[in-house]
Amino acid sequence: MRRFLAGIPLRKPYVHPPRFEGLTLNGRKDKKEGMYSDKLHEECGVFGVFCSDPETDAASLTYYGLFALQHRGQESAGIAAVKNKTLECRKGMGLVGEVFNPEILSRIHGPAAIGHVRYSTSGTSSIENAQPFVSRSKFGSIAIAHNGALTNAGVVRELLEDAGIGFTSSCDSEVIINLITKNYKKGLEKALTDTIKFIQGSYALIVLTDDALAGARDPNGIRPLCLGKLDKGWVLASESCAVDAVGGEFVRDVEPGEVIIIYKNEVLSFSFSEKTRRGVCAFEYVYFSRPDSRIDGVDVYDSRLRAGQILGHESAVVADLVVGIPDSGIPAAIGYSKSTGTPFGLGIVKSKYVGRTFIAPSQDLRERSVSVKHNVIRSEVEGKRVVLIDDSIVRGTTSRRLVSILRQAGAKQVHIRICSPPVRFPCFFGIDTPHRKELISNMTGLTELCAWLGADSLAFLSVEGLLESLAGEDKGYCLGCFIGEYPISAPGETIE
Repeated sequence: MRRFLAGIPLRKPYVHPPRFEGLTLNGRKDKKEGMYSDKLHEECGVFGVFCSDPETDAASLTYYGLFALQHRGQESAGIAAVKNKTLECRKGMGLVGEVFNPEILSRIHGPAAIGHVRYSTSGTSSIENAQPFVSRSKFGSIAIAHNGALTNAGVVRELLEDAGIGFTSSCDSEVIINLITKNYKKGLEKALTDTIKFIQGSYALIVLTDDALAGARDPNGIRPLCLGKLDKGWVLASESCAVDAVGGEFVRDVEPGEVIIIYKNEVLSFSFSEKTRRGVCAFEYVYFSRPDSRIDGVDVYDSRLRAGQILGHESAVVADLVVGIPDSGIPAAIGYSKSTGTPFGLGIVKSKYVGRTFIAPSQDLRERSVSVKHNVIRSEVEGKRVVLIDDSIVRGTTSRRLVSILRQAGAKQVHIRICSPPVRFPCFFGIDTPHRKELISNMTGLTELCAWLGADSLAFLSVEGLLESLAGEDKGYCLGCFIGEYPISAPGETIE
């Protein structure tokens, strides 16, 4: 039932909040010490290269690929590569450029490699949970890089521990590699399909052995994964921008429920599940993915531009200037400007040197830190009625502070427009979201929220508008964080 891949489309399954205390937001302390986040965070990015030329430096290509995916995770970075028929792995805490240098890359020079950048949603932020994970047995060595979250990880982990299999991390990705290793004596294809049938949840998975590179995507396609072509090899990556970064050619997205296995002389593809409801994470288009990526046939930049245009049709307001909060709010602001005729201007500048892990140890400093990351161009906004466009509101601290500094810079009015629906529910499939009680849109009405933010008006994109922005049709998206309906059963919130 195997089918050979020649770079053409294929598909055919075989059987196989805040609470308000006066007007003070009481935010939740993030897992990272001292950091209070006002955005949803994706879990991680994965990248893999397999080249037929044994002289190819796949580790260096992976290094560039991970740079392109750095926005998907800044806690840790790692690369595992085939060197002299064995797997060598290097990983560490921090950004890609902090973990790797030419000397380290030279030690893992080889024709195939996989890499990972991480933001933790399962397991703590520590080197023990950094990926890729590597397992060695008498049947061979395996490395995996995983983006997503398993909903049955605890149950599977307990079964494996009862069978005498030990764990060195608290990350659910180690559950996957232990399952593959347990079945590896049956061969890579069988080990993968047996493992995938056993796990539930979301995953974009890349697996490396000494002679193959494999990729798999969960049956609903919640997390993205795509295939690219090099002159003498193939690439698997979370986003197409990473394929571009290594000079590759985007071939297509890996289909939900599909496994691709790349060998030296052949590329195989098969489906491991019956046709299921597609449920691509809508937040990939709203915020997570880079604007130069294309996911499941939808251009991310174009979707954000359309979201802004639809937002303008749904909730226009008389104003003098449209300003987007960098970076993901800018395409939507351009779209809003086009649909309403209101001039677009920069208005707000973002510091490129303040990362998502910026630590602000007190509430006062947390609010002030917005001015470190964002600052207003006074000459653009002074004396004007400003429409402020952002991708989402989670806890509201960033929006509230930006309204304040816009007014301090002389803006006459500040109207907030959000190019996604209100975030009211948590995600269980690989996005770090607060509990429902900490999601500001879930805790208050629109009028009260607008007053707390200090804005003159507030409006969100409708769910129908969001779907329209995604190529104008509901091809199957996970809207769980907006409407509380998920493509698969959700485990429920943990009460802390």
